[in-house]
Amino acid sequence: MAGKAAAGQDAIDRRFMAAALRLSRRNAGRTATNPSVGTVIVRDDGAGPFIVGTGVTAVGGRPHAETEALAEAVELARGATAYVTLEPCAHHGRTPPCANALVNAGVARVVGAASDPDPRVSGKGYAILRAAGVEVTEGVLAREAAEQMVGYMSRSLRKRPEVILKLALSVDGKIGRRGAGQVSITGESARREVHLMRAEADAILVGIGTVLEDDPALTVRLPGLESRSPIRVVLDRHARLPEASKLVAGIDRVPVYVAACEHADPQRKAALERLGVRFIGTETVDSRVALPELMEDLAALGMASVLVEGGAEVAKAFLADDLVDRIVLFRGAVEVGEGGIAAPLDEDHIPTGFRRVRDMRFGDDLYGEWIRGM
Repeated sequence: MAGKAAAGQDAIDRRFMAAALRLSRRNAGRTATNPSVGTVIVRDDGAGPFIVGTGVTAVGGRPHAETEALAEAVELARGATAYVTLEPCAHHGRTPPCANALVNAGVARVVGAASDPDPRVSGKGYAILRAAGVEVTEGVLAREAAEQMVGYMSRSLRKRPEVILKLALSVDGKIGRRGAGQVSITGESARREVHLMRAEADAILVGIGTVLEDDPALTVRLPGLESRSPIRVVLDRHARLPEASKLVAGIDRVPVYVAACEHADPQRKAALERLGVRFIGTETVDSRVALPELMEDLAALGMASVLVEGGAEVAKAFLADDLVDRIVLFRGAVEVGEGGIAAPLDEDHIPTGFRRVRDMRFGDDLYGEWIRGM
C-alpha cells in the first residue's frame, strides 16, 4: 500500500510541477537577469488536491514567483504544498528570501524542480526550508525545468547566454537564394512559431549581410505580443548598418545593438548613435567578430538567451566556436533550386553531444529541436 501511495504522490507531484513549468513560460525573456520561475500552491483538505495560488516571476525580475503565489493564496497557503520550478532563493536583498517567505506562510511541503547554480542559493534555499521543518522533495521534472531555464543556467555557470540556432531549410537543403532577398521557405504556421520563439528570447542576432540583403525588422508580429520583441543584435564590424533600415526605423520601440570593431568608421558610428543605435566594441579574429567575447559582453548586459537567425556564415561561425546550445530546424516543403545557399547543417548532420528533444509539424513544415547538456 505504501508503494501505491508513493506512486500516487509522485504522479500528483509531476502533474502540478508540469503546471508550474507551463506557467513559468509566461514571462520568458522578460525577467531581466532573473529566470522566469513558476510557482503553484496546492492544498488537499480531504477531497483531493486543488490549486489555491499561482505565481510567475514578474516582468523585470521582481517580485519572485513564490511571493506572487503566496499573495494569491494568503491563509490557504498554511499546510499546503508549493511547487516551484527553481530552488527558492536564500539570499537577502531588499526583500527577504523566498525560502523564508514560504516558511513564514506556513507551507508544509515544497516540491522543487531544478537546483539553482547561483552560489548564494545552491542548496541553501532547501536547507532553510528543512531547518524550519518543511518537507522538501527535490528534482521533480528537473530535466524539463533545466531545459526551460538553460539561458539562466548558462549565464550563471558559463557567463554567457544560451545560444539558439534557428534555420529554415528547403526540401533541397537550402536556406535562401543569393541576391533574392527574403525567400519564403516555410508556411504561415511555422513563421508564427518563430515569432513565439522570438517572444521568449532576450535577443535576436544576425549578420550585417542578412540586414543588407533582407532588411528584416526582427520583431514579434503576433497580435498581443508585439511588446515582447527582443533586443536586436547585428554583427557589423565596419558599422555598415543603413540608417534607413527597418532595424533603425523601429529603434524607438526595440533597441538595436551593433557589434563593431575599433576600426569602424567613426562618422558612421556617430550617425547611427544619433539615431539611437548602441554599440558594443568587439575584438576580431580572422576578419570576423570574436564571438565568445561578444557572448560574454551580452551576458554582462543581462541577456540570458540569444536567438541566432541570420545567415549561413554566421551559423557556421557559431558552430565552429562551439557556442550553440540548442538547434531548431524547420524543414519547408518548397524547393529553392539553382543558386540556393546551402544550409550549414541538417537533421542528419547534427554536431556530437546534442540529443533530439522535440519533433512537431506546422502545416506542411516539419520541426526538429536538439539540445546539448550543460
